[in-house]
Amino acid sequence: MLFVLLPFFVSAAALAAIEKRIMGSESCKSNRQYHVQIKSTQGGKSCGGALLNTRWVITASHCAEQEVKLKFALNLKWYQKPLKITVTKNEQTIPIKQQFTFKDEEGKAHDIMLIKLSKDVPPQLPTISYDKTGCTRPEKHANVEIGGMGPKKAGGKPVNKVRCATTQISQCGENDKPNSNYNSDETTVMCGFKPGVESCFGDAGSAVEYEGKLHGLIVSQPVDNCAQHIVMLDICHYIEWMEKTMKENS
Repeated sequence: MLFVLLPFFVSAAALAAIEKRIMGSESCKSNRQYHVQIKSTQGGKSCGGALLNTRWVITASHCAEQEVKLKFALNLKWYQKPLKITVTKNEQTIPIKQQFTFKDEEGKAHDIMLIKLSKDVPPQLPTISYDKTGCTRPEKHANVEIGGMGPKKAGGKPVNKVRCATTQISQCGENDKPNSNYNSDETTVMCGFKPGVESCFGDAGSAVEYEGKLHGLIVSQPVDNCAQHIVMLDICHYIEWMEKTMKENS
């Protein structure tokens, strides 16, 4: 879970104000209703994703590449008109053949994946939109919204609530890049840093939101420690592939 490190001596009133400003609250309230929880059926992988439409989810490639279980409607208790969704409609198990990883002209995989659902989810479920044309990455120092279901502290277990935080687009360091199994460069990777805001195991694959739209995915995948410098993929580089993949596999 994305969390905020706070000084030890903080008054209760100040603490509440900081939590409201930085973390959004204990949960994301009415935000991130499109969030999808992704877990491998074999265990060992726990990530987030974003519902693009009734049939497709976007996430990081390293979050799947094996049979996974997806859970939807995780944050709908804040929805103005609660949906009556049964547990069976709220979950789907997805085989590898329905997982599509981006590969560049050299055939090298990038850490971004589209997952085709086995059946449509209810159309009332909120989705996240993105700029299909004219997509540009947020400028340096821009505030972007991130979220996830990772643990509250390093080494902990993922939680059952979606949490939100704000970070700022920053300069990527030399080692700020996706896992070495995936190709990347400065045109595809962007980074976020804000004192006290970190991403932990379970947050990878979650959406990076800017001005209400999808602009990236968290690809940092810390296990024992949380990441202060959050590595993200800029989806502007992948829009054409996203549209083509969904159209050709509809």
